[in-house]
Amino acid sequence: MSPASPSVPAVALIPDTTSTRQYIGAWSVLSVLQYFVAESAVIGAWAGSQPYDRRTGYISDLGAVHCGIYAGRDVCSPLHWLMNASFVVQGLGMLLGALLLASGLLCVAARARAQVLPGRRKPWLTAISVRILTGTAGAGTMIVGLVPEDAGSALHFVGAVVYFLAGGAALLLLGILWLRQTPLGWFILVCGVVSLAALVTGGLTGMDVPEPGTLERLMGYPVTVGVAAAGLVIAQRVHWHRREIRATAAVRA
Repeated sequence: MSPASPSVPAVALIPDTTSTRQYIGAWSVLSVLQYFVAESAVIGAWAGSQPYDRRTGYISDLGAVHCGIYAGRDVCSPLHWLMNASFVVQGLGMLLGALLLASGLLCVAARARAQVLPGRRKPWLTAISVRILTGTAGAGTMIVGLVPEDAGSALHFVGAVVYFLAGGAALLLLGILWLRQTPLGWFILVCGVVSLAALVTGGLTGMDVPEPGTLERLMGYPVTVGVAAAGLVIAQRVHWHRREIRATAAVRA
């Protein structure tokens, strides 16, 4: 009897793409889209002396608890609690996704019956890094919501930078991992590049640009949209696979 080849498919791992854990994790990540709804509502309730403009207004101004002059800006956001709650919910969604979505699943972009060879360490390490960075970004935006900009603490600034940096890096790695697996791999990669490029620009200029609000949103919006896109890929495919299994079981019954 000839010895078995070390590369036979039987030794490969086939990630479970239909478990409830993966489904909840995917929808947790997708839930970050609530941020855009909350932001629009808070902007609509803005009570500053000048209308809020996304091009010039900082995102954190929407979560400032007190009305008054802050860093030379007239800030007054009656629905600050909603904005801060949205930051926290967004962070929780990313944290849950990082905890629940398995590394093997991220390696295969939720493709049914796709195999991950144990000997290929690079995809595994990349997927693990994506999970760690996503969870870190989630913790960062939670800090932003729990410590508003006018709370007199540097933690707010640190949390924002952590969110932009870790979130952009997570999308960059995930996009590279998914380039040959789903068309959205390129979109996710671009989101990461745009976010990190804007962050570098903000650091080099000290945000002293004609439209600081636009620049800050180029740091943050791509992270939210890219993370949601990744959640959509996984949620849709997990749903399809679960439906396929139910249909197969019904035929056999």
